[in-house]
Amino acid sequence: MDKVEILILRNLLHNEEYIRKVIPFIKSDYFEDSNQKIVFEEILKFVQEYNQPITKEALCIEIENRQDINDTSFKEIISLVGSLGDEPTENNWLTDTTEKWCRDRAIYLALMESIHIADGKDEKKNRDSIPSILSDALAVSFDTHIGHDYLLDYEQRYESYHKKEEKIEFDLEYFNKITKGGIPNKTLNIALAGTGVGKSLFMCHVASSVLLQGRNVLYITLEMAEERIAERIDANLLNVPIQDIADLPKQMFENKVTNLSKKTQGTLIIKEYPTASAHAGHFKSLLNELALKKSFHPDIIFIDYLNICASSRYRGGSNINSYTFVKSIAEELRGLAVEFNVPIVSATQTTRSGYGSSDVELTDTSESFGLPATADLMFALISTEELEELGQILVKQLKNRYNDPTIHKRFVVGIDRAKMRLYDCEQSAQQDILDNKQEEEYDFEDRKPKKTFEGFKF
Repeated sequence: MDKVEILILRNLLHNEEYIRKVIPFIKSDYFEDSNQKIVFEEILKFVQEYNQPITKEALCIEIENRQDINDTSFKEIISLVGSLGDEPTENNWLTDTTEKWCRDRAIYLALMESIHIADGKDEKKNRDSIPSILSDALAVSFDTHIGHDYLLDYEQRYESYHKKEEKIEFDLEYFNKITKGGIPNKTLNIALAGTGVGKSLFMCHVASSVLLQGRNVLYITLEMAEERIAERIDANLLNVPIQDIADLPKQMFENKVTNLSKKTQGTLIIKEYPTASAHAGHFKSLLNELALKKSFHPDIIFIDYLNICASSRYRGGSNINSYTFVKSIAEELRGLAVEFNVPIVSATQTTRSGYGSSDVELTDTSESFGLPATADLMFALISTEELEELGQILVKQLKNRYNDPTIHKRFVVGIDRAKMRLYDCEQSAQQDILDNKQEEEYDFEDRKPKKTFEGFKF
């Protein structure tokens, strides 16, 4: 028998401090010997039920009561229990040794399971799950943190208040103001807009700006083809109107892309899935595959867009209401953001009543009010004929966990649809409009009043 397994079982009988540290992380499957596995199962069951170590006498009685062992196995197991002495072992070394043993066994079992799946012998899992299985095995460790003690951990709490949180900054002034410097990791951020207003344009613009910061960007599209998203990003980054990109000579296009690559150390990957076919489980497999094959770890993920994702918990054709279905998608995507420590940016449609409205509210979220309940930041993108003439789009905060949403509740940003760009613009000329007052529209060329926004409401 392996000395490490015997050492572990012996200390699980006698060493209470060791038991508290390691028993939550040890699985019975880690024991290759069936007799050792049975001994561990009875120790674990007793500790979970009575919250204290089991004695040898109680262990023998519990084993005798099992119905799944014969007389020969019973004698071997009792002999094993009798051989477990009570010699003391240094706890730190013992804990480290146990952690290494758990990790080695987890990796071995994951490899065996992966081979089983690759051979097509697992009806429940396919080959897409292999990277996740291996990744989970490699991540096995003894996490001793079991919560924040409010009175004892005040120093850590104080330091966290003064620690600068890592955020993804916008290249738009007012978005940075409302988020206190950008969007943090482990968050779900949603743009709400009607069809054709600019959901994809917004995400393509922010993806382009993050790439120029030297960060890695993953753009998942379920609506448009990879080439169409890349075309929009080309228009933004190469400073060419989208309708003219196809007319660029190859050498000029190549030179522009080469010059762009010299400006950033980041990478942008665009991945297309069929509409309503992919969920957070597929995205997780993609992230694991990118990490294994390309050593690519995104700093931010864009998903275009949330409502046409699938749910890993509910089938699209099942009798499930849209509130529950869309809420589950939002929860799964936010869970993905937490698991991979990145911000996720996505979008959703307005309802029919919200489409064309100049004052969109949270209640105008299509299909499910559970989405704004889950999101960390949610804002509406509003376009009207008057704003289109000005080359602007209105942004209205709907929910904000980063800052007071009443500060800069509404603001405008410039929009260049030909080059798929957003840009900062002067707010003062629009201030009365934003405050629901009348204001004259200004022409950017001659700065002369053209007409009045009488009765115009945001």
